[in-house]
Amino acid sequence: MKSSSCQGKTPLGSLCTADDTAQEQGLDLEPPVRMEEEKEVMEEREVEIEQPLPCLSESDTRGIIKGRDLFGYVGIEAVLDQMRRKTMKAGFEFNIMVVGQSGLGKSTLVNTLFKSKVSRKSCTPNYEEKISKTVHLQSVSHIIEEKGVKMKLTVIDTPGFGDQINNENCWEPIVQYVNEQYEKYLKEELNVNRKKRIPDTRVHCCVYFLPATGHWLRPIDVEFMRRLGKIVSIVPVIAKADTLTLEERLEFKQRIRQDLQANGIRVYPQKEYDEDAEDRILNDKIRENIPFAVVGTDKEHQVNGNKVLGRKTKWGIIEVENVAHCEFAHLRDLLIRSHLQDLKDVAHNIHYETYRVKRLNESNANGVALSPLTLENGTLEKSDAESHL
Repeated sequence: MKSSSCQGKTPLGSLCTADDTAQEQGLDLEPPVRMEEEKEVMEEREVEIEQPLPCLSESDTRGIIKGRDLFGYVGIEAVLDQMRRKTMKAGFEFNIMVVGQSGLGKSTLVNTLFKSKVSRKSCTPNYEEKISKTVHLQSVSHIIEEKGVKMKLTVIDTPGFGDQINNENCWEPIVQYVNEQYEKYLKEELNVNRKKRIPDTRVHCCVYFLPATGHWLRPIDVEFMRRLGKIVSIVPVIAKADTLTLEERLEFKQRIRQDLQANGIRVYPQKEYDEDAEDRILNDKIRENIPFAVVGTDKEHQVNGNKVLGRKTKWGIIEVENVAHCEFAHLRDLLIRSHLQDLKDVAHNIHYETYRVKRLNESNANGVALSPLTLENGTLEKSDAESHL
């Protein structure tokens, strides 16, 4: 009588085959290698059966349906065209502030950036340079259109900054101006009948001009960037970099980066704002070039038969847009071509949001509506009592 060695075992644990019967009768059919292969196959089948098939539960019915799984063309990608058409019709706003001593070429650089006369000096008739006794801000707005895209550009200039013998607290009017724009936007948001599109006068970027001394950051530079870096995105630049040799420029940039790190000064783009690995790689290259050594001019010269923006000297022509001569092209790409929308997002989602939370917490703690904006120097915002909420 044959012994049934397969009895009592599950079909998954062991299968009784003709090979097993032949082995019991003493027949040598196949080498042990085949038995090991069959054993591995059965183990794989066990694992496959033990693991349940993936399925969507009642609580999680989300699935990813890609183009190859659709029955036909839906047209979801047309949303991008819709967004583009709306943006082109409405246009967008960009507000840039330039800060620095007189004579560093702030107005010229802004005109060079946007290749038009948009600065305070160039658009003011019969303008005469006068040293202001105090820091007061002036803004000029223009509508720039290129290939059907409209942009309302506002340039905020700060005449009088750093020009006095006593520059103590000269940054306070600038801090006040930035906070006032946040306050205006906040009050518009809190109105019962809000505008369909709230006018955005918030400062999206502050370009800070450093004199090409070749030494270290001045105390006024450190204090300004330390205070303003908390409420607005700051991009430091070395003005009139053609006054330095390449070796002096490289050494000066390294010293400035050391000063920024030693004093905990936050300049744009910050590492914590990098959204993914691609952004991190791009922003790391930008951080390596900060501060940008720039040269500005609005005059064209002939170089090898081509017209280029540049400054003519005894030794030749300094081409503004040539990266071998200066880093103006890197600054332009950062402010306009690659990070303009990101600058606006950081201003809204980071700096303005921080201000909004602070103001609402203050009003909730007092149990009243928003009170007039109290500045660091104790003065109140110039607003009528009717505008208080």
